[in-house]
Amino acid sequence: MKTAILGPAQRAEALARMAERELDILVVGGGVVGAGTALDAATRGLSTGLVEARDWASGTSSRSSKLIHGGLRYLEMLDFALVREALKERGLLLERLAPHLVKPVPFLYPLQHKGWERWYAGSGVALYDAMSVSSGHGRGLPVHRHLSQKRALRVAPCLKRDALVGALQYYDAQMDDARYVATMVRTAAAYGAQVANRARVVGFLREGERVVGVRVEDVEGGGDYEIRAQQIVNATGVWTDDTQALIGERGQFHVRASKGIHLVVPKDRIHSTTGLILRTEKSVLFVIPWGRHWIVGTTDTGWDLDKAHPAASSADIDYLLEHVNEVLATPLTRDDVEGVYAGLRPLLAGESDATSKLSREHTVAHPVPGLVVVAGGKYTTYRVMAKDAVDEAVHGLDQRVADCVTEDVPLVGAEGYRALWNARARIAARTGLHVARIEHLLNRYGSLTEELLELVVADPALGEPLAHADDYLRAEAVYACTHEGARHLDDVLTRRTRISIETFDRGTRSAREVAELIAPALGWDDDQVEKEIAHYQKRVEAERESQRQPDDLTADAARLGAPDIVPL
Repeated sequence: MKTAILGPAQRAEALARMAERELDILVVGGGVVGAGTALDAATRGLSTGLVEARDWASGTSSRSSKLIHGGLRYLEMLDFALVREALKERGLLLERLAPHLVKPVPFLYPLQHKGWERWYAGSGVALYDAMSVSSGHGRGLPVHRHLSQKRALRVAPCLKRDALVGALQYYDAQMDDARYVATMVRTAAAYGAQVANRARVVGFLREGERVVGVRVEDVEGGGDYEIRAQQIVNATGVWTDDTQALIGERGQFHVRASKGIHLVVPKDRIHSTTGLILRTEKSVLFVIPWGRHWIVGTTDTGWDLDKAHPAASSADIDYLLEHVNEVLATPLTRDDVEGVYAGLRPLLAGESDATSKLSREHTVAHPVPGLVVVAGGKYTTYRVMAKDAVDEAVHGLDQRVADCVTEDVPLVGAEGYRALWNARARIAARTGLHVARIEHLLNRYGSLTEELLELVVADPALGEPLAHADDYLRAEAVYACTHEGARHLDDVLTRRTRISIETFDRGTRSAREVAELIAPALGWDDDQVEKEIAHYQKRVEAERESQRQPDDLTADAARLGAPDIVPL
């Protein structure tokens, strides 16, 4: 299979091709579900298009807890079907579909009551492990274990002694959510899908009752396109109702947004060899290992303000710090926080008034001929959602269509990853890079690492780390634009890398170096470089200001102080 390249020329060509002739399926929305739907359709042999108004994964799919998990807390809600489905998907991702991107991660659950709690929680975790193994794809993770207070404190010395009487340790998995989506878009393109980001749907084309296509605005180059397809799939997450409104149709269901915020703190602020899962009065709180950092999250509150840039308020940050500090021997302060990000969960409305109790199930509907809507769900089960969406769309096609095959289609970079991992010391010796750098690249790009190393061979300066974000090589910034569809400085600092949440300056000190590196690939002149830097700095300033505000309304107003689109 030839690896697809998503550079500026390929984007322009994809838009032109989508407008040339009618597609079988056009997917609207470039998050994890939309990308998964495009991959599912393309691998069934269907002519497929995918358009995204902003950047790949720029909404919910880059702002999650970055976990691939079965949903241990859903066992307590007796939602066994959802947990079983998610555990099967977790196993597939770890073992077959994306071993380069999805990795095991341990969690410690502190017990606060002697006797009954160990039996109660232990039974749940044992069932979780048993369901994982019975799925046929769960043998790659260690099983849970019971720990005494002494052993638990040895594993997680950060905990207060009086915060636990013992603990359970179990395993789930994690990934870089934005990188996962970008990789899936490239995989879909490699199987023939035409894909374009910064391509906003501004209207639907209809013939009588039937939806036959969309009008797309090219946000980058200007101009409008009419793209026709036998079936349109609306996979726009929290924007589902807004997208439905473009055709003047009331949806068969509604999607409510629930805001979740996360804090990122340096690794040395929490002394532990394992992640933590803690109970709160409303939900659960995770402390998740993340390279040289920890992610602390999340909140779960209703949100009906700006969907593009949900804002974290001072109250949100205080909530997380207060709850995590209940168990930490050395409490975290505001000064420990490197990054803050907020995301919106798309929850199906109607089951409950409290967002923490709304369904994480997904649903698929065919509200009018030619239009399929998929919504709800959770990141881990994106592949099942995509399959169901395409299965529904297939009913409207005048042809025999193959069954879903994505259970056996690894993402680009997966094939050969384990062999390259075993050879990482030789690759380091050959390239002159430290073996830790090669491991970093392999766990972000898998076997596509060879493409980055070719850039370094052509220009050895790209083998140097970024001056103010030395976890990343200069080559990674360039590769993001030449191969991964990044169109702006913000795309590179926020999603292709995670510099915006992993540095105390939030990427502002890296902005100029990165902008100058990517300018040739994107055809920028000096004036555009300055516009990109200024836009990014204003975005960071607006986010910082929003995080000083006391509530959602004032935080949202502050965040909207920065322009949404970089001027060209």
